[in-house]
Amino acid sequence: MTAAPVRAPALWILAAGALAATIDITYAIGWSVAHGGTAERLLQAVASGWQGKAAFEGGAPSAALGLASHYAILLVAAALFLAASRRLPWLRRHAVPAGLLYGLAIFLFMNFVVLPLSAIPFHMHYGLIPTGGDLLSHLVGVGLSISLLTRRAFDLP
Repeated sequence: MTAAPVRAPALWILAAGALAATIDITYAIGWSVAHGGTAERLLQAVASGWQGKAAFEGGAPSAALGLASHYAILLVAAALFLAASRRLPWLRRHAVPAGLLYGLAIFLFMNFVVLPLSAIPFHMHYGLIPTGGDLLSHLVGVGLSISLLTRRAFDLP
């Protein structure tokens, strides 16, 4: 099986990853602020995956690390989806269900593999409302945005 050609793959990866990361982090910050938190604190929580408890004493630099980490993770997710889409045409033909499934896979991988292996200094709580919102953000904001933009990368002239 030969890989399908993609025009400017790096630009599509950047666009898809940046869009997904922006949607997801906007949702997360909005949720945090609506429940008495701050954007900086939320981003420090992301950085705590690397820095542990020290992230919450690291101010803006730790928040910047959290933001950069979030974007890096979703750029990698976009690159993986584009690479898979080159070899598996059904991912392009059925971008909506493929994207929703990809968003689910990312949600599960982050919550049940990455976070437990990270240095976060707190236990994750999976309440129905926050988890449902986070899942929806991953399904639509992450998975669907990556799959739909990736499909566009294959629209060759």
